Amino acid sequence: MSKGPRSAAARRDWGSDETGCSVLHLDMDAFFASCELVRRPELRGKPVIVGGQERGVVLAATYEARAFGVRSAMPMTRARLLCPQATVVPPDHTLYREVSRSVMALLHEVTPLVEQISVDEAFLDVSGARRRLGSPTAIGAELRRRIEAEHGVTASVGIARNKFVAKLASTHAKPDGMMLVPAAATVDFLHTLPVGALWGVGEKTEKSLAAWGITTVAELAHTDLPSLQAAVGRVGGAHLHDLAWGRDPRPVVPEQREHSIGAETTFDTDQHDTEVVSRRVLELSDRVAARLRHQGVLARTVSVKVRSSDFATFSRSRTLDGPTDVAREIYLVARDLVANVDLKGLPVRLVGVRGENLVQRDGSVQQLTLDEAVDPRSGAQREAELALDAVRQKFGRTAIDLGVHHKNSTHRY
Repeated sequence: MSKGPRSAAARRDWGSDETGCSVLHLDMDAFFASCELVRRPELRGKPVIVGGQERGVVLAATYEARAFGVRSAMPMTRARLLCPQATVVPPDHTLYREVSRSVMALLHEVTPLVEQISVDEAFLDVSGARRRLGSPTAIGAELRRRIEAEHGVTASVGIARNKFVAKLASTHAKPDGMMLVPAAATVDFLHTLPVGALWGVGEKTEKSLAAWGITTVAELAHTDLPSLQAAVGRVGGAHLHDLAWGRDPRPVVPEQREHSIGAETTFDTDQHDTEVVSRRVLELSDRVAARLRHQGVLARTVSVKVRSSDFATFSRSRTLDGPTDVAREIYLVARDLVANVDLKGLPVRLVGVRGENLVQRDGSVQQLTLDEAVDPRSGAQREAELALDAVRQKFGRTAIDLGVHHKNSTHRY
C-alpha cells in the first residue's frame, strides 16, 4: 500500500450520503506507541519512540515525535539525531499481539467479512450488518468508541465504496478520526491528492511520472493511457489509470492465510559467540512454533536469515521429512543452518528463523521418522510445548522459557 503523504487540499467533509459505501478501513493510531502510553500515562503528550535504544529501526513513534521527522522503519540512530529529547521504549510484542487479537475479535462481532492486513489494520465489508447495527458511519463510530474504552488506544476509520478509497480516507482521518467519502464524491476526492498517494507509486515510479509532468492524481487521470503506459509500463499504467478514477473491484477477503511465519532479532552488540547466537535461535524457534500452533498450521520448511556486521545477508533453508509445529525440531534444523553460514570471520548482527510451506494441521498426514516410530516418548515434546502455551496464556510469555539440551560449542563466528 502507498505510504504517500496526505493532501492538505483534501477536505475532511465530502458529504453524508452513505449509499453504496459499505467498505471500512480501520487503522490503529501509532499502535505500538499507543499501547505503551496506556501503561506509561506520564509520557502522554511527549515524543516517544518504540524500538531499540541504539540499534535497529523505529517500530513506532507518537505524533509528537513524528513532528520532528521521526518515521517508522527509520534507523534508530537517525531518529535520535532528529529528536534527541524523545523517550525510547523497548517493544513488547506480546502486548501488541494481545491487543490486536482483541481488536480483531471485536471486528468479527460486526461482520465475518474482515480482512486483516497487518497487526493494526483491517478492512471490513459491513453491507450485511447495516440492518442489525445501523449505517457504516454508526458502525465505525461504535468500533472506535469500544476500542478506546476497552484498550485505551484510538483508531481511525475510512468509509468508501471500495478498499482503495477507504484506505485513503482513514489516512486523511488520522489521528483519531473518521472520514466518509460518498460514492459520488470519489473522483473529486482523489483528484485533490498527489500522485504518490496511489497504491503502487513508490519513489521510483513517482520520479518516472514527474518526468512526464504528472505530479497529481488529477493530472494522471487526464493523461491518455498510451502515454501513461509509456511512462510506467503497460500493466502499471492501466492499473494507475483505474485507481485515478476510483476503480478498485477487489472484494474484502476474510481469513487470509499466511504463507510463512517467522521472527528475527538484531543483537544489541555484534556477536562472535555461537552460544549467544544459538540461544537466540532457540528463542526465535520457540516464537515461530508457538505461532504455528496458535494458527493450527505446520511448517514443511525451515529457513534462516543471518546478517553479518557488514550488513551482508545470507538465507538458508531445509525441507523437513515431515511438517512440524514443534520448537525443538525447528531449532535443531535452524541451528545447523546458521552454523553452516560462512561469515568470513565477521560477527553476527541479525538472525531470523522462519517456518515456510505451511499446511493445516487438521487433516494433515504426518510421517514419523524411524526414531519417532520406535520411541515411546514420541509426541511428548509437543505436549510439553503445548503446556508452555497454556502457562504463557495465563501468566504472559516471559513466565517460562523453552530449554533444549545441546552440546556446548567452543567455535566462535
